[in-house]
Amino acid sequence: MIQKKICILGAFATGKTSLVQRFVKGIFSESYLTTVGVKIDKKEMKIEGRELHLILWDLSGEDQFQKVRVSYLRGASGYFLVVDGTRGETLDTARSLQRTVEEACGPIPFVLMCNKMDLTDEWELGENALEDFSRKGWTVLKTSAKTGQGVEEAFSTLAGKLLEG
Repeated sequence: MIQKKICILGAFATGKTSLVQRFVKGIFSESYLTTVGVKIDKKEMKIEGRELHLILWDLSGEDQFQKVRVSYLRGASGYFLVVDGTRGETLDTARSLQRTVEEACGPIPFVLMCNKMDLTDEWELGENALEDFSRKGWTVLKTSAKTGQGVEEAFSTLAGKLLEG
C-alpha cells in the first residue's frame, strides 16, 4: 500500500476541518471548533486500482497572528489550499501559502478548493479570479463541506496527482 502525507492549508474558518471530516467520516457539524496546531486523520482510497493510504494533516488556519509552521509541511507529498468563497481575502492567504509551501517543499501537487458552494448567494469570489488560477496551471475545484459537493472529487483528484509523480 502506498502511504502519502497531505496537508490542508488555508485562512482561519475556511472549512478545512469540515472538509476533512466530510471526506473521512462523511459527516458535517454546524459547530465551529478552531484547530490548534495540527489534527491528523487517515483514510484509505483506491485510485486506478491502487491502494492509497492518506495521512491528512489539518493545519490550524492562518491569520495575521498565526502563521503556518513550516515544520508541519515536511514530508508532505501534496496539499490542499482551502478558500472560503464568501470571503475574498482568503484567496490572498492561499496565494501566500502556496509560495510558502513551494519554498519549503518544492513544487509538489496541490488542489485549490473553493469551499462553501452551498452559500453561492454570498460569494465574493468571481469566476474570473478562479479562471486566472486555472490559467496558471492550478487545479481549482468548488466544494461544500456541508452538502458534500465536490469533496470526494477533490481528494480523488489530488490522490491521482500523487500517483502520477
